[in-house]
Amino acid sequence: MATTRLADLTWPDLERRRPLVLLPLGSCEQHGPHLPLDTDTAVARAVTERTAARLDGDGPDLVVAPPLTYGASGEHEGFPGTVSIGHDALRLLITEIGRSLLRWAGRLLVVNGHGGNLLGLADAVTGLRGESRDAAWWPCVPPGTDAHAGRTETSLMLRLRAPAVRPDRAVAGPTEPLHLLMDRLVAESVRGVSPSGVLGDPAGAGGSEGERLLEHMADRLAADIRAWTVSEQGRLGAPPTGRSVRRPVTARSGEGS
Repeated sequence: MATTRLADLTWPDLERRRPLVLLPLGSCEQHGPHLPLDTDTAVARAVTERTAARLDGDGPDLVVAPPLTYGASGEHEGFPGTVSIGHDALRLLITEIGRSLLRWAGRLLVVNGHGGNLLGLADAVTGLRGESRDAAWWPCVPPGTDAHAGRTETSLMLRLRAPAVRPDRAVAGPTEPLHLLMDRLVAESVRGVSPSGVLGDPAGAGGSEGERLLEHMADRLAADIRAWTVSEQGRLGAPPTGRSVRRPVTARSGEGS
C-alpha cells in the first residue's frame, strides 16, 4: 500500500485526523570518498517509509513528513560538502516543528539517521514531552553496525541508490571500536583521525546485506511504534539487550558543534 506523505496532502485531508507523524532526520555530511553526502537522510527516509508501509491498514494512522536534510555534523566539517547547523539550531528546529505539528497531529516520532544529532534531538524531544506533547525519537542503528561509511552504510546505499556509490574510491579507515577512538575524535574531529573520512572498512559490502539491514530496522521500528513505550530521554522502545545508543561525537569548540 502507498505510504501517506504529508507533502501530498491538502489541509482537508487532515481535518478529522490525529495521526502519528514520522519525521526522517538525517544530515548533509561527508561519508568517505565513495558515499553520497545524503547517506544518513536516505537511510532514515527509507526506514521510515518501509515502516509506514508495514503499518498501513494494520496500525496507527500514519503520515510521513518531508525529511530534514541538515543536522549537527560539526565533527565532519573538515571535509568539503558537509553542512552542519549545530546542536543549538537543531534543538530549536525540532522543538518548533514539534510545537507546530502537534497542534493538529496526535504524535510525533523523529526517525534519526545520524548519531551526531542525538544531543540536540534528545533535548528537543524531552522538552516537548515536558510540555505534555507526545513526541519521541528512534535511532536507525542496524545490528552489527560499524562507525561511519564502512560496510554497513555502504551496503545500505548499494541497496538504496547504487549509482551514487563509487566503489572504486572506497578505502578502509581506522577499524578500532568507536569507544577506543572517541577521545581522539572529540579532540581532533573526524579528519584528524581518518583523512579519508571513513571509520571502518567498506570491503564486502553488498546490496543484499543492505536489504537485510533495512528490513531489520523497519521490522523493529514497526514493533516499537505498536508498543509505544518512551524512555525518560524520549527514545521510543529500548536498545537490544546488551547494547546502548552510542554517544555522539561532537566537534571541537569553534567547529560548528
